[in-house]
Amino acid sequence: MEQALKSSVWRAVGLSLAHRGPWCWGLRYRSTQELRPPPFAPPATGGGEEGPPRGRDGGGQLPPPALPEVSGTVADSRTSSESLAPQSRPRPWHKWYERGARQAALANAELWSSREGDFSKARKRLERKPVSIERTKGSEILFGIAPCSLALSQSRRDLFRLFLKQSSGARRLIMSEFVLQATARGVPVHHVGRRELDALCRGQVHQGVCLEATPLRFKSLEEAEKPDLGDEESPNRQLIWLVLEQIQDPMNLGALLRSAYFLGVDRVVTSQRNSCPLTPTVSKASSGAMEVFDVYSTDDLRSFLKAKTAEGWEVVGTVSKPEDVEDVPVISCLEFRWNKPVIIVIGSEGDGLSLETQLLCHRMLAIPPGRALHPGIESLNVSVATGILLHSICSQKLRHGD
Repeated sequence: MEQALKSSVWRAVGLSLAHRGPWCWGLRYRSTQELRPPPFAPPATGGGEEGPPRGRDGGGQLPPPALPEVSGTVADSRTSSESLAPQSRPRPWHKWYERGARQAALANAELWSSREGDFSKARKRLERKPVSIERTKGSEILFGIAPCSLALSQSRRDLFRLFLKQSSGARRLIMSEFVLQATARGVPVHHVGRRELDALCRGQVHQGVCLEATPLRFKSLEEAEKPDLGDEESPNRQLIWLVLEQIQDPMNLGALLRSAYFLGVDRVVTSQRNSCPLTPTVSKASSGAMEVFDVYSTDDLRSFLKAKTAEGWEVVGTVSKPEDVEDVPVISCLEFRWNKPVIIVIGSEGDGLSLETQLLCHRMLAIPPGRALHPGIESLNVSVATGILLHSICSQKLRHGD
């Protein structure tokens, strides 16, 4: 009985054998030898006689409880049942039990806190160290749904591996389409976690897709002037070329390519000096337009503009502050009319067109503001301004029935 009572106490407080210290054995000794609740005997028949001694040492006698005087067998049965009921009295071994329970609870709390600390440290180490993926020599990582999909559909790059994040819902259908595209091109598909994709594209927004491929290069200007453009060189066709001078921000370059492709620009030419290359960031900012739209480059922009002028092209520059331009007429983009091939020249983000390039332009275009502007915000972002100018010019091309 005593052993069953102790086992139920251990289970109630959640203690294991590891937490039963020296206080446990002292509790056992006192509970079994000195502090064991004594048995109760029925009251003696004689009023002057004392009850049996409590405990084995014969000490600690207490008088039996007073019982009402009831005659007959009913009194005997009630007397026997009530005499066996335990009495309420303080039990000294309770304080030993409470002290041990508190110590065990503190030990358990310390143990769990130390384990949780170890678990969190291990989890942080795993998060800091994603599985490294070795890249093929000479390759780059495209990221984003549109750039990777268009790169798979074209034959302009050598493709090595496609990395996909395991997804569910609507995104799962998109991933299935990527698997079909990669299988058709013979590109291996690897399903990886988000941390691996983050490491591959260095924290850029990959949308669950990365593609390992060779970089895209600018085409040379000689390729643009080869007579393999069909009827593009027809004198009745209105051609629009966009020339970029020292655009350095990849986000701006991508936005420019996207606008040029959407609005119908025939060619984009950029200067090699101090210009942004065709990187995966440019492809992402262009929403994949870089994968389907040829971009040309020249190391001598001024000679190129002079040659096109001699061929009958009109060279038109852009400016944010008309008062800063000398020796070249400045008009609003709303007033511009054209009836022959035209080249729109866009300057860099900070300085605009260089003075030498301005002097090679026939006219300069400006975008009129819609209100009086505060100092410091008199101009637009270069990609936004180019989009407005191209829309104004290309809309005339569409009205002519092209």
